[in-house]
Amino acid sequence: MTGRNEFVVRLGRAAALSLVAGTVGGAAILAGQAIAARNRQYAQPELSLALRATVGRADGPPLRLVLLGDSSALGVGVDRFEETIGGQLAHLLGEGPTGRRVHLSSVGVSGSRSTDLATQVARALLGERPDVAVILIGANDATAMARPADAAAYLGSAVRRLREAHVEVVVGTCPDLGAVRAVASPLRHVLAWSGRRLARAQTAAVLNAGGSVVDLGTETGPVFRADAGTLCQDGFHPSADGYRVWAHALLPAVEAAAAVASRHH
Repeated sequence: MTGRNEFVVRLGRAAALSLVAGTVGGAAILAGQAIAARNRQYAQPELSLALRATVGRADGPPLRLVLLGDSSALGVGVDRFEETIGGQLAHLLGEGPTGRRVHLSSVGVSGSRSTDLATQVARALLGERPDVAVILIGANDATAMARPADAAAYLGSAVRRLREAHVEVVVGTCPDLGAVRAVASPLRHVLAWSGRRLARAQTAAVLNAGGSVVDLGTETGPVFRADAGTLCQDGFHPSADGYRVWAHALLPAVEAAAAVASRHH
């Protein structure tokens, strides 16, 4: 997801989408809600969290897993490595029936949009090639009301570059923004609508580029809507429980990608 400054700007843009509200009064409500959201305190990246770590002690070659994307790829909203999405995924991969030692790294940047993925792909491919890349992107595109086709095209290009480098790719699409509690309705409904449009475009682009897709909105949105504890104190970024829900949703696709990568060694 995103840091406070970027999020506030995007909320302002969302408020300007008066066609969704239908009336001047509706637009004013959206603008007021954006102002209220601006005054909230949002979680910031925790610089002490390790961007590189090794998890598990299994024998054999390690699985090199890299995360790309926005603040979700960094675990913004939690303050312990074990609670981040990467830490939880690595732990699940390490303790499963085919448990493996996992070399985890992240090149994600808080506030990133799909246009920023090209730089992240270049960083991910520096040095030893990763086996599996997990991309978490879309919330900032959706709150900016970016054209879904444009954002999806940038994502598809990133996936294609990774696949051409023989990296297996799993993409978690835009999460359910209707679950955030930092934003009131109807602005929350506007963001949810934008996120759903983007997720559909992302799915098509990723599959066309040869990647795998996990629809986080569909698979985990109901849990986030029902349980406020899946969000951290800012009501926007996931909590440790929220990242755990995402990790379990991503796990089957990541395990399948890791199995394919192992056969190519």
